[in-house]
Amino acid sequence: MAFSEVREYQYGDDIRNIDWNVTARFNQPYVKVFEEERELTVMLLIDVSGSRLFGTTNLLKKNLATEIAAVLAFSAIQNNDKIGVILFSDRVEKFIPPQKGRTHILHIIRELINFSPTSKGTNISEALRYLTNALKKRCTAFLISDFMDFEDDTPTPQFTNALTIASNKHDMVGVRVYDRREATMPSVGLLKLKDAETGQYKWVDTSSREVRNAYSSWWDESELALKQTLSRCKVDSVAISTDEDYVKPLIKLFKQRA
Repeated sequence: MAFSEVREYQYGDDIRNIDWNVTARFNQPYVKVFEEERELTVMLLIDVSGSRLFGTTNLLKKNLATEIAAVLAFSAIQNNDKIGVILFSDRVEKFIPPQKGRTHILHIIRELINFSPTSKGTNISEALRYLTNALKKRCTAFLISDFMDFEDDTPTPQFTNALTIASNKHDMVGVRVYDRREATMPSVGLLKLKDAETGQYKWVDTSSREVRNAYSSWWDESELALKQTLSRCKVDSVAISTDEDYVKPLIKLFKQRA
C-alpha cells in the first residue's frame, strides 16, 4: 500500500490512520489515505532458434515476433510495469533483467533486432526452467515462439512438464507465430529442403499426394497437441500468422483475459 493523500476524518475511519501533524495544524482530525501500489513484472520469452528465419508473405517469423514483443514492451511501460526478456534457442542466449523506463525498452528492441544466437536449436523447457529459477515473485510471462519443439519425430510437445511448473508460479501467455505455408506443402515437384535448426538436407517429392497428405496430417496433429497442452497447463494463447495484422488477435486475447 502506498500513501496517496490526506482528507478529513469521517465516521468509520480507522483511527490508526490519523495524521497527527495535519490534525494539529488544522485543529480537526485528518486521516491518511492509502492506495494499493500496482507494479507488475512482465517477462518476454522469445524464441530465437533457426526456424524463426522463415516467411513466405509479408514478414519472416522473426520480424513478426520482434514487432509483437515491441508492442508488449511499450504497453508494459505505459502501465509503469517492469519489463524483462529471455532470448532462447536450445539454451538461454541472453537474459535482460526486468526494469522500467523508455531507455530500457529501446535497449530491449535493439537486442531483438540485432541479436545473433549462438545456437539454432529449440528447447522451450530450458527457457521455462530459467524463468522459474530467475524470478522469485509472480510475473506475467509471454512465451513468443513457433512452438516447434517436439518429442523425437512425433507431433507431441516436449515442454509440457516445464510449462506446467512455470504456469503454477507465473501467469503464462503463449503467443504462437507461424507462416501459412508451414501448414500445407505445395505440389512443385522434387524439392531439396534444409532443416533450419539441424542443417540437414532432405529430398521431398511434393508432387506425391500421399506425401502432401501425410505432412498436412502431421501439422494438424501438432496443432491439436499444442492446443491441448496449453489448455491443460491453463495458459492463455493466441496464434498469429505472418500474413495478418497482429493487433486484432492481441486485442481479442486481452479481452478474453479480462
